Amino acid sequence: MSRTRTALLAAMALVAGAAGTAVAAVPDDVGAQAIPCTVDYKVQNQWSTGFTAAVTVTNNSAAKSSWAVKWSYAGNQQVTSGWNARITQSGTSVTAANESYNGTLATGGSVSFGFQGSYSGTNALPTTFTLDGVTCNVDDGGGGGTDPGTPGAKVDNPYTGAKVYVNPEWSAKAAAEPGGSRISNQPTGVWLDRIAAIEGVGSGMGLRDHLDEALRQKGSGELTIQLVIYNLPGRDCAALASNGELGPTEIDKYKTQYIDPIAAILADSKYAGLRIVTTVEIDSLPNLVTNTGSRPTATPQCDVMKANGNYVKGVGYALNKLGDVPNVYNYVDAGHHGWIGWDDNFGASANTFKEAATAEGATVNDVHGFITNTANYSALKENNFTINSTVGGTSVRESKWVDWNRYVDELSFAQAFRNQLVSVGFNSNIGMLIDTSRNGWGGSARPSGPGATTNVDTFVNGGRYDRRIHIGNWCNQSGAGLGERPKASPEPGIDAYVWMKPPGESDGSSSAIPNDEGKGFDRMCDPTYTGNARNGNNMSGALANAPIAGHWFSAQFQQLMQNAYPAL
Repeated sequence: MSRTRTALLAAMALVAGAAGTAVAAVPDDVGAQAIPCTVDYKVQNQWSTGFTAAVTVTNNSAAKSSWAVKWSYAGNQQVTSGWNARITQSGTSVTAANESYNGTLATGGSVSFGFQGSYSGTNALPTTFTLDGVTCNVDDGGGGGTDPGTPGAKVDNPYTGAKVYVNPEWSAKAAAEPGGSRISNQPTGVWLDRIAAIEGVGSGMGLRDHLDEALRQKGSGELTIQLVIYNLPGRDCAALASNGELGPTEIDKYKTQYIDPIAAILADSKYAGLRIVTTVEIDSLPNLVTNTGSRPTATPQCDVMKANGNYVKGVGYALNKLGDVPNVYNYVDAGHHGWIGWDDNFGASANTFKEAATAEGATVNDVHGFITNTANYSALKENNFTINSTVGGTSVRESKWVDWNRYVDELSFAQAFRNQLVSVGFNSNIGMLIDTSRNGWGGSARPSGPGATTNVDTFVNGGRYDRRIHIGNWCNQSGAGLGERPKASPEPGIDAYVWMKPPGESDGSSSAIPNDEGKGFDRMCDPTYTGNARNGNNMSGALANAPIAGHWFSAQFQQLMQNAYPAL
């Protein structure tokens, strides 16, 4: 149940209010200029032992370069994790101080942060807040909140306190595999990778079928369903395995025959009680940064998509239309650290995402967050070295594997890129998702400690969990394993670890296979391929005998289970 607290606390007497609310008697001549600061504290989601809260602070006094908000609880509440602030607690007293990226607080400016907490008994609301020692007015904008179980409610993290939809079609395939029942109950993404997928391909489930099943799985609790929006014109311009059905100029068809029908179904009041996560256009926008112009990785297809603007227009249109549905949470694809973690790509990608998020009527408010590593293999966390490690005075950035990247794993990248996105104008409460479906890298090849310090290459190669031949390899990688199981709020700034790419679905065929899905043959899926500029002209590292993208690949599924980390 969402709850809010309204009180005016600038040395004024409180008047008893309704349950859960304290209301102040305010003289008529007290204007906003007399209130040094306001705090909006909302309990967004609450269950028997825990809750999440969102806090917005508005500064009406002199501009600040750093800030600290303090309050005390009347009960036994304990803050367990937070985002967009450094939150500490001593007894009942809580302090939320700025992060390095959001310390500036202008006169009239606001900053938001959130946290998850635990409690038992009654989760009484705080009655007094201070900003840098000055008592603030606590204001919810004059209303009271919305129950997250009712249509139209929005929570800060759609994964918190909710079950996540288990796709029965994927689950049945997984369960049919020897040992597959160990993971067949895990939630995975539902990929809408062509227009026909909206109604269902052949005898398969369509979008309404999945939403109806989600309602059944939901029961009386909360449930999040994950959809992948993936059908841009000229899709996947830097690879062939997952080319789409729409040509580079078919933006109107994308809008009217793909996005509009999806938005109409999601807006059906029947589904208003679901939390609907949409991950928008995997592996699209980063191509406009890394695979265009004079770069050695450029392709004519990506140059076309940058010139005609249809990636930007398509993503903007999708965000706008889907963002109009109150219970939809849009997460935009943000590549992975081995793609945009370099200095030349990092800031430029954030700027491109901002351009798309403000195109075709969309605003940054249509973006709830971003997702990284979708369908990729980058290790979640490399424990045997960091970007600051050195060998004989040589930085790991100079190793052949890291190759001057700023990041060595997906978690550090996702957290840093989130800060970059906020710095270019995205809302400060955006969250990140990390796809961990295939980045576990367990099994006998997983290093048990750092590599030899003979030189920086032996150190990195001997200690890295990611066992790919090259970080640019992306197709059906040999040796990969299941990663962390789906989990809500695992790290600061991370809304969830997810399995958006269903384990066992191929990335692309090992050889050319005729099909009616618009999917081509990419040599990066051929185990005999010796590479290109995007993977440093190394072997592809792909498994043999793979079917076309999205089709079931039993050998890959078995390998992922065998090499799972944490182990099954």
